[in-house]
Amino acid sequence: MKITQLNALRVRIPQVAPIAPYQNRYKAGTYKESLLIRLETDGGLVGWGETPDDWINKSFEGTPVERLKGQTLGRDPFDIELFYAENTLGSYLASGVEMAMWDIVGKATKQPLYKLLGGAVRSKKIELAACMGIRPYEEAKAIAKGYVEQGFTTLKTKAGRRAEEDLEMVRGIRDGVGDKLKLRIDPNMGYEPDVALSLARDLEKYNLEYFEQPMEFSRIGESARLRRMTKTPLGLNESVTTPEITLQILQLQAADVLLPDTYQCGGILGVKKVAALCEAAKIPCVFHCAHDLGLKTAAMLHAVASTPNFPLANDCTYYGLEGDIITPLHVIERGYMSVPEGHGLGVNVDEAKLAKYRV
Repeated sequence: MKITQLNALRVRIPQVAPIAPYQNRYKAGTYKESLLIRLETDGGLVGWGETPDDWINKSFEGTPVERLKGQTLGRDPFDIELFYAENTLGSYLASGVEMAMWDIVGKATKQPLYKLLGGAVRSKKIELAACMGIRPYEEAKAIAKGYVEQGFTTLKTKAGRRAEEDLEMVRGIRDGVGDKLKLRIDPNMGYEPDVALSLARDLEKYNLEYFEQPMEFSRIGESARLRRMTKTPLGLNESVTTPEITLQILQLQAADVLLPDTYQCGGILGVKKVAALCEAAKIPCVFHCAHDLGLKTAAMLHAVASTPNFPLANDCTYYGLEGDIITPLHVIERGYMSVPEGHGLGVNVDEAKLAKYRV
């Protein structure tokens, strides 16, 4: 079997409350933009993948179809390890192609993806963490109450503009719901080491599940130092890319939790490699979310269902999308989402929805 056709399509889907406007330290967002990859084989099978827009590093721009075709056409979609090893597309673009390859393999073998990734190791209802942008005290308090009412047990917030603002937001959440929500805050690399340490110590009394990536991604040594000097657990996300860097994080004991994602690790296979290393070091993983649409959300569900080392609630903002390009939509019930049972990713792209949201 060979890949004979590739199309890259950009889509933009508005976000709704309580996600929108999603304020992180960089900007306030009101929509999600993603690149979708469609692969077709000489046998007529079609696979779909998804990767988020890289609006920070600009590792790709537009819809780089020719660049993608040069690394993809003529490949056997079953040769995923080889594609991972030979990747010259960068992790963002490669992850979209790799996801579509897995989708084809599942359809060719008539198996859901989690079966191909090792089979289910936990209930096929995956627990999700609700998410929230930076909000003032009263809004944070109200949104946290709403998430408890919806059945979520975990909340992740953005942070990273000012330490005082972060503390006020955390205080609002705790004043609103007490310890009914496990709490994570994510400054997205916003702080210098001295500020991050001071904030971590100030957060100790609020009993965070973890403090995610407070410093720049390459400061792994500083992360290890911070972890030794505070009781607030530390998570790393932007730092988590290759197995080699993951091993460095683990050897330095620089984090209590790691948050891999397909677009940072080069695909589902890369996430599995990171999770296996962390399992050996007894460090749990959480699957990161980049405001994922239905395809990437499905990939998360399959990966988590089939990987032992995802014991915590996984980030999700799917409920904050106005719509999606798949049918039927994923459904969240009391903070849980079911793993699709169809072949491959187990979801179908709706051509009418694709036309509606295509850029």
